[in-house]
Amino acid sequence: MPKLLSVFRIIALLEGISYILLLFIATPLKHLANDPQYVKLLGMPHGVLFMAYIVFAIFISKDMKWNSKTLWIVLLASIIPFGTFYIDRKYLKSNG
Repeated sequence: MPKLLSVFRIIALLEGISYILLLFIATPLKHLANDPQYVKLLGMPHGVLFMAYIVFAIFISKDMKWNSKTLWIVLLASIIPFGTFYIDRKYLKSNG
């Protein structure tokens, strides 16, 4: 389990970074500077990381002994900017 937790922590970090870059850099550049290249560049990796985050969260939830409320918090954090960083600190770091 520690290896899966380590992989999940890396996915959570990368998903969080890609979301921040997409939301606060790529999207404003697309709309303000009419330059969609950064959204195109970051969109697919972020989507893959987002899906991996969801799958890994569900997969490790039983091993982490998360109740359904905790699992929902972990899942919802993926759509909130900086949410995955909070999850790492609150739910993953102390167990890893």
